[in-house]
Amino acid sequence: MKLVVTGATGAAGSWIVDHFADAGHEVTGIDLERPSRERENATFLEADLTEQGQALEAILDPEPDAVIHFAGIPRMGITTGTETFLTNVSSAYHVFEAAGRAGADVIWASSESLYGMPFAQQPFLPDYLPIDETHPQRPEDGYGASKLVGEELAAKTVRKYGISVASIRPTWIQYPGEYRAIDEWTPFDPETADRSGCFWSYVDVRDVVSIVDAALEAEIDGHEPYLAAAPDNGLGRPTADAIETVFDGLPEDCDLESEQSAFSTAKARRELGWKPAHSWREARNETVDGPAFLDP
Repeated sequence: MKLVVTGATGAAGSWIVDHFADAGHEVTGIDLERPSRERENATFLEADLTEQGQALEAILDPEPDAVIHFAGIPRMGITTGTETFLTNVSSAYHVFEAAGRAGADVIWASSESLYGMPFAQQPFLPDYLPIDETHPQRPEDGYGASKLVGEELAAKTVRKYGISVASIRPTWIQYPGEYRAIDEWTPFDPETADRSGCFWSYVDVRDVVSIVDAALEAEIDGHEPYLAAAPDNGLGRPTADAIETVFDGLPEDCDLESEQSAFSTAKARRELGWKPAHSWREARNETVDGPAFLDP
């Protein structure tokens, strides 16, 4: 297939480029800067996707079969909330519009942050646990709001052009040998711990790559969101107990067993045949080479 991957030199996007280029697909990688090294089966372009003309040309020229959109500002705290919102929404609008004109299906990085808890000034309890794709969305921040609007743009693009769009909602993405979340959460004392808006959930970047691959292979009709999370929390203790102690309670509807993630991946398992394969217990100290086309 001919694929366009945006955010191609970013943390997750570079792993996606590597995976599909290794599989023999013809990849066009787009980012604000080109990597310093070449990569077999991959061509890299510099483009600012917040500029409509650049986005249209960069995506239409390769005549892609599918577009994988992972460009954008990945979280709050990097720049202002306003800049985060405007960058992510404008780039999503331009990428979706270009993909629609190309007749290319889209898989893109939404986020669990659209539910509102991760970057809330005071993280709050969900309506029920585990959280699934139908849970109400109440973002208070520019990042979560940008993903909420992005999914509305995805639905608009489906209506306008008849392509399919898969919105992947990863929890906190971790990288083998560099599990920052676990370092941040260790040691953990539930009596003094701060509230976690992701409820100590995480996902390995290799599982993000595999759910993108599964979505590419699936027959998706219209716009569908899919949560991506590891099956367990990153604490090594019962999830419900940790939430109840730190948040001073649980939602009335709570069906979590042992260390089960607060985010359900049942829909992705059922519809995409996907399941996460990596746990922090092994991956935290794994030695795995990252994308070789990036500077070490």
